[in-house]
Parts: sequence; structure tokens; C-alpha cells
Amino acid sequence: MKFTRGLKDGLPIALGYVSVAFAYAVQAVNQGFPFWFPILVSATNFTGTGQFVGTNLIAAGANLGILFATLLVINIRYTLMSFALAQKLEDGFPLWKRAIVAFGVTDENFAVAIRQPHKLTFPYLLGLMSCSFCGWLGGTALGAGMSELLELLLTGGAHVYYEMLMSALSIALYAMFVAIVLPPSREDVHILLLVLLSVAASCVFYFVPVLANLPAGLNIILCSIACTAVIAALFPHKEEEKNETAEGGGQ
Repeated sequence: MKFTRGLKDGLPIALGYVSVAFAYAVQAVNQGFPFWFPILVSATNFTGTGQFVGTNLIAAGANLGILFATLLVINIRYTLMSFALAQKLEDGFPLWKRAIVAFGVTDENFAVAIRQPHKLTFPYLLGLMSCSFCGWLGGTALGAGMSELLELLLTGGAHVYYEMLMSALSIALYAMFVAIVLPPSREDVHILLLVLLSVAASCVFYFVPVLANLPAGLNIILCSIACTAVIAALFPHKEEEKNETAEGGGQ
């Protein structure tokens, strides 16, 4: 799998990231941060939810302990994704390559990479993740640069239009998730069942008062583990014997 293939697969993700990163930068500047702050955060972090929440906590004056604990809970789901991707990496993946790939693990990159039928190569992952990262960083820079114009619109009495614009930008990420999930759901009934079960579990965590009070990152992890465990138990995947083909050819 080549670098150019990764770039091609990462382009739709990059386009979706531009609008969300744009909204993040505008929000950060409107909270009083200098224009370079969201750009610096996006250059050193690659987590949309984590950046939104982290920036809000810093703006609210939260201490480092609260900031660390909150972001740990929100981003710990990437550990589960990294474990899954590690099973699909080609042989001979040194530590420095794994470190680079680990930085680029996001929900969308994971969803695209895990669907690949072949072993994941470093050039492919580098193309996929660098393309989407450029979209995220570019969207942040664009939002920071245009924040002054939006601020003028806001102070000029166009608050309702400002809110509508932010709402439209934020929904782009959810639309991208739908575009990623729908094709495999139509091809595999097990994936479709997993999606429906995940939707039901998310509704439970949203409407049940006790569960609704859990941190956002924690409920995502619990939903993911519970739903995948149920599907895995009901429809276990039988791995093919590695020596089956070799034995058949020798007979």
C-alpha cells in the first residue's frame, strides 16, 4: 500500500476536518486567546474533542490537575484504537514509526485504516494521517486568520448568523462519520448490527440520568467496549488456519 493511496483516502477526512478546525480556532480566539494559540495547539495535538474541551478549561482557569485528568479520560479511547491497528501493521514496524503513527490516530483515520483488507504499511499510514493532519492544521490557521472578521460580524449585531455558521461547521464532522460508517454497514450485517446497538447504547447513556453524568470520554469507552463485546460474543470471528493452504498444496 503506497503513500499516494494514503493521501487519496485521507483527502475526504482532511476536507471534513477543515470546517471543524475552523470553528475551533474561531472559538479559541473569541475566548481571548491570541490567534497563534489555536494554531500551536493544533500543531502539537490532533484531537478535536480534546482541543475544544482543553481550550475551554484553560479559558475557565482550570488547574493542571483537572486539565490532565479530563483530557486523559477523553483521549484514552485512542489506546483501544491503537491496539486494534497494531494487529494490522506489517512486520518490521520499528518504534519510531509506531510513534509517528500513534500521533495520527483519530476516530476517522482509524475507521478508514481498519477497513483496509491488507496489512497496513508505514507509507500508507503516513499518507493517510499527514493528509488529514494538514486539513486540521490548515482549517485552524484559516479560522484564526478570519476570526477578526467574524468578531466584527458578532459585534455588529449579527449574533444569530454567527451562531448559525458555527452550528453548520460543527455538524460537518458528524456527516463525515456517517459517510464512513454507511458503506461497510451495507456490506456486512454484523457491522450494521453493531452500529444500531451503538446508537441504542448512546441513547441510554444520554437519557438515563446516572449515566448521563459520566464524563464524555468515559461513556464513549464504555459504549465501545460493551457493544463490541456483545457483537463479538454473538458472532465470533473464526480465524483461518495459517497452515491450511500450505497443507492443502502439499497433498
